[in-house]
Amino acid sequence: MSDRTDLLLSLADDELVLGWRNSEWTGIAPFLEEDVAFSSIAQNEIGHARALYELAAAELGTTADELAFDRTPEEYRCAPLVELRRLEWARTIARHWLYETADEIRLGELKTSEDPEIAGIAAKMNREEAYHRMHAEMWVDRLLSTDDGRSRLKEAVDELWPYALGVLDDELRPELRRRAEERLERKLAEVDAVPRGVHESELAELLEEMTSVRRSAPPGSQW
Repeated sequence: MSDRTDLLLSLADDELVLGWRNSEWTGIAPFLEEDVAFSSIAQNEIGHARALYELAAAELGTTADELAFDRTPEEYRCAPLVELRRLEWARTIARHWLYETADEIRLGELKTSEDPEIAGIAAKMNREEAYHRMHAEMWVDRLLSTDDGRSRLKEAVDELWPYALGVLDDELRPELRRRAEERLERKLAEVDAVPRGVHESELAELLEEMTSVRRSAPPGSQW
């Protein structure tokens, strides 16, 4: 597998898995508006995943659907941060904000790629994810505005910080630290990143759920 394909799959797997995780809030978010917001964000992320899978599929001689649904858990390249099932609001917001901050850094770098397809899709994703970042920032402001919210956010960020570092390659992690510490107005722990290639047990459970309908169809079915 080429470095280009590996990059595309890493991005696509992040977006697909996080899209499914965000969709889990549909119908149970603490406010009706957040049902709509997280559903919309999830839909965007899964749309980005499809576009990335299509680029990778063209190289691999397969289809976007096969890449999304027919691999084993060990073959996915997503960062462990997106795999975690966190049905608790402060941790969901912390992951949302940490991922979007890391993703903005990553997309900013990829927009300058000499590969026109990668540069183009990174620019398009960056424009469309501006809403995701605004939503995450709004919730960080809201949590930081009260003592209880600040405490809950601190606990969640500290727990997820090693996972957030693992979204990015080594050379981009200092910028994530700089932005996070500036935004939160505190130092974050010096910890090892939880890297790609280390999967959480929740991933296999999620893929089982994601692919249940596809696996129920007879071989060769056309969707």
